[in-house]
Amino acid sequence: MGANTLFAHDHMKMVLGNSEIAPGRMLEVADLLVAYLEQIGVEYVFGVPGGAIEPLYNALARSARRGGIRHILARHEAGAAFMADGYARETGKLGVCCSTTGPGATNLITGVACAYENNIPMLVITGQAALPAFGKNPLQDSSCTGINTLGMFQYCTRYNSLVSHPEQMEAKLVAALQRATRSPKGPSHLTFPVDVFRSPSAHFVPSYNLQSLLAPSSLTDDDAIETLLEMLSEANNVVLLIGGWCGEAIGSILQFAALWGAPFVTTPDGKGLVSPWHPLFRGVFGFGGHGSADAVLQDKSVDLILAIGTCMGEWNSGGWSNNLLNERLVHIDESEDHLSRTPMARLHVRGRILSVFNRMVEYTHELRKPGKIEHNRQHTSHEPDGMEWNPRHMLASPEKYESNAIPMKPQRLMRELGLLFPPTTRFLADTGNSVSWAVHYLHPGIDRRFGGRRKGGGGRKTSPGLRKAGGGWLRVTMNFASMGWAIGGAVGTAAANPDVPVVCITGDGSMLMSGQEISVAVAEKLSVIFVVLNDQSLGMVKHGQRLAGAERSGCDLPPTDFAALARALGAEAHTIRSTQDLTGLDIAAMCARKGPTLLDVFIDPEEVPPMNVRMRALANML
Repeated sequence: MGANTLFAHDHMKMVLGNSEIAPGRMLEVADLLVAYLEQIGVEYVFGVPGGAIEPLYNALARSARRGGIRHILARHEAGAAFMADGYARETGKLGVCCSTTGPGATNLITGVACAYENNIPMLVITGQAALPAFGKNPLQDSSCTGINTLGMFQYCTRYNSLVSHPEQMEAKLVAALQRATRSPKGPSHLTFPVDVFRSPSAHFVPSYNLQSLLAPSSLTDDDAIETLLEMLSEANNVVLLIGGWCGEAIGSILQFAALWGAPFVTTPDGKGLVSPWHPLFRGVFGFGGHGSADAVLQDKSVDLILAIGTCMGEWNSGGWSNNLLNERLVHIDESEDHLSRTPMARLHVRGRILSVFNRMVEYTHELRKPGKIEHNRQHTSHEPDGMEWNPRHMLASPEKYESNAIPMKPQRLMRELGLLFPPTTRFLADTGNSVSWAVHYLHPGIDRRFGGRRKGGGGRKTSPGLRKAGGGWLRVTMNFASMGWAIGGAVGTAAANPDVPVVCITGDGSMLMSGQEISVAVAEKLSVIFVVLNDQSLGMVKHGQRLAGAERSGCDLPPTDFAALARALGAEAHTIRSTQDLTGLDIAAMCARKGPTLLDVFIDPEEVPPMNVRMRALANML
């Protein structure tokens, strides 16, 4: 659907033409809200219905019948928010989720808070009892005189408001969308009393063209860029730290790295934006990361570290490592919130990252024109002697990466997942051991761009031009790190792009929390492969207790047949106890199937994930 197809009178003509609203009757506020979402290309709203939000569901049903927005029914409201998160990462569009009043709204909060901490653009819509019922203790009261959900959302949203009159809706919606989509991005929350939703709108059609109002800004700090260019001209050895907020600009960033011969490392959430087979890649720095990345940042010959698009939280700064947070650091970001966390940096460059790196690439080309003096820079390879770069060089336990042991080593599982699934696969790794194993050991097969061969796809092709999506081949959630995020996120990703396989790597603890969302993938016929790391425990808790010398408490789970659970929900499922069980599967058929598949993988419960960053941070807090 084109961005302007339903804008202005065309929208009203379409509505009236389908007899959805009687001629002469004004749009309800809920219809006008949906018209605005149609205008900006939103395809799905994820949620759970209820009486207080029924007018919105009526408007969505009318929209779906005319080929517009469709509702996807989550099984829990937190799952709806996770789905909106996954949709936003895949499409680069706004994720939208909704719930009824009271417990519906409070159930949303965990997913909304996770999106807030990860800067995911999202519109959150909740219902309220009718305005005349405020103060009278209506059912599921979440007004200012009841369980004040508006107050609860205050601390996990960029914009948060009650729409108490029909004529407020447009102005508050525009403000909410601007705050959700401008840096720092995040969720905006609007809550509507049911009688306001049902009220006739003051307008037959949307008054504003949101495409122009929400267009991204290209503003940059020109003085800071000039200072950075001077520093680069004097630098001998530059290293890049690529963060998770570099999605749009990753092409320009990698071009800059190639022009300068600058090795780069990534944060855990930035790993999926690059090919691990890139000759300048030196691993992941931070949680689940690699010694090779830490070695690059420790190298005394490195005089500039460009940290790009990273919030510098615990997991993506190596537990606030001194190897990074020092006077060699230049922090480049669009978000003032991120920049405020690096007061020790030598320079802060604020602006749209794409614009900043386009400028720096242009500068480099200008510097290298005939007649210009090219700066003679030192380049330290950080490669093993006599070897070309290979991501296997940086693994903590390479022998377990090749192991055929039973129960299956999680290191070997990650190797096989990277080899077996095709190049277009989106991997989402859930909070807990899943993200630790995936960040360290999951690599797609050898990238053909660098002359390698692979076993069955997996090298990620980087297309020229601008990327609209914020996600890469591997997606993780940092900071708030909600268990179960990847389960709902995978459903939202697959809904956004049903033509690619989506693999959710999750733990048995997360599956027991949020596994009911498999039913959504069944209902929507989405090709999602859920890989459950079954070790009968909350693995990160168990290993964390052991490493810290703490009592073993509250981490053991009973044996659970997740394959049987998945079949009960309507999915296909396989129990995996060995490498042979996994490699014997028909992966192509699984990816082509219109519906989910669950792999219940029994992993070695004694394997300790690479979580030293977390343990170090916890120790420093004592």
